[in-house]
Order: sequence, then structure tokens, then C-alpha cells
Amino acid sequence: MTDAWVNGVERLATAARWLEGPCWVPARRSVVMSDIPGNRVLEWHAETGELTVLEDRCEFTNGRTLAADGSLLECSHGRRAVQRRQFTENGSSTEVLVDRWHDHRLNSPNDLVVSRDGAIWFSDPSYGIDLPDEGHPGEREYGDRWVFRLDPTGRLSPVVTDIVAPNGLAFSPDETLLYVADSDVAAQIRVYDVVDGCRAKNGRWFATVPAGVPDGIRVDASGRVWSSAADGVHVYDTLGTHVGFVGVPEVVSNLCFGDDDWVYVTASTSLYRFRIHDLPG
Repeated sequence: MTDAWVNGVERLATAARWLEGPCWVPARRSVVMSDIPGNRVLEWHAETGELTVLEDRCEFTNGRTLAADGSLLECSHGRRAVQRRQFTENGSSTEVLVDRWHDHRLNSPNDLVVSRDGAIWFSDPSYGIDLPDEGHPGEREYGDRWVFRLDPTGRLSPVVTDIVAPNGLAFSPDETLLYVADSDVAAQIRVYDVVDGCRAKNGRWFATVPAGVPDGIRVDASGRVWSSAADGVHVYDTLGTHVGFVGVPEVVSNLCFGDDDWVYVTASTSLYRFRIHDLPG
């Protein structure tokens, strides 16, 4: 563990091969994240600055988000599933929520968001079955890479089918728009109209990051889109105009918002943070 300021951002811990899937958990005042090649779920504790292992041999979890009941919803490359993580006195436990579309196994769910109606929207690229360090070898059983919606009754439906490598997801504050990062060579973020709360229509280009590819994305209360990139975090207004940038000394995979205006960033081997009001234009 280290505490240092690098290029204007604070490095909180460095102990991983490829950090991903950060989520601020208010009740625990911690950031839960994954070291995917290390096959571990890690937790950084804000009160102590300590980095601990929440679960070892976790089946290559990736993106996660906080559910309304305080549990974590997660993507598991290894289980090819979306799962729920409940915190317990001795750590945590998990249960699989969905791992198939009809008779076909999912590829390797990557990132997810939850809408106000309780539906889980998640991306399903194929990194976990293509890359030896991120899961287990396998086949694309339904033959493609889509974004799915799991409704509260358990019904699973594809909602975005026109992206090569769907990755990070985020809703606009009013949930009328869905942003999807495409981590293919196009390196673009696309935006879709959300119709009737359950369909994504009218997909179109929104922004292209200037370095590397977009991976994890977030939207703040003002509707600005925050995107990971090879050189840091880029911020776009609702029209797709670039309005801010924070450089990070490692390749950024993902980010999340915490309390007190903190932005937490997973970048290659380390966890960083900076405050929203420190964002330069």
C-alpha cells in the first residue's frame, strides 16, 4: 500500500495486475474492486487506508454496481454470469442471477447498471473466454456480443446488438439515454434513446476518446459523461463536447463516484482518486 500524489491525483494503493470494477460502498466506506488476472476481489477502506482481500479465487469478477438493498451486483467472467454479492460477518457470499440466454451460455458479462425499476442492464463482450488471464476458454454460444436487460421477473432480453465490443454502461440522470462504450478499434462511446424503460433505440456516435479505448464510464448528476482512457479520465458534456481531463500515470480501466466529491479510478496496478471540483477544463 502507498499514499502519494502523482500528476495531481492521489494514489491510494498499488497491489494488482489489472484493477477493474470499482464501486463505492457507503455503508462500509470502502471501494470494492477486482484484480481480474489475480482472480481476487479487493477492498480499500477509507477510514484506515488499508487494502484487504474480500474474496480470493473469485471466478474473475469485473464490473459491479450497488443495489438498492446495499448488496453488490457483479459481472463474473469465470461463471459467465451476473451475480449478487451479499456482505456477511466473515466476508461475503455470492449467488448467480443469470448465466444463460435461452439455451446459450453468456460470453463473459463485463459491466452493468441498474435502472429505477430494478432491471439490470449489462454488457456481454467475450474477454473472459478469449483472454487466458481473464477467465476460462470458451465459445460464443449465441454467436455475438450484446448488451442485455434482465428485468425484475428474471426475463433476459438483448437490447443493444450493433456494437462490436460493448463494455462500460451508464444511464443519463433521467434514464432516457443509455451510454455504451465500444472498446473495439473505433474507440467510441455511443448513446441510445431508452424507450418505455426497456428498449434501446436510435444508436448513434457520442464521443471518441483521444487515447486508447473507452472502458468504464460514469454519468454525474449534471449529465456529464466521464470516460476511462489510456491517458486518464476524459469528461464530456451532454452534447459530446470535451470539457475536462485528468491525467493518470497508468492506463485507466474504470471509475466510480464516492462521497465528498471523490472520483475513484482503477488504473492498471493501482487505485487513485481526485475530487470533482479539481477537474481542470
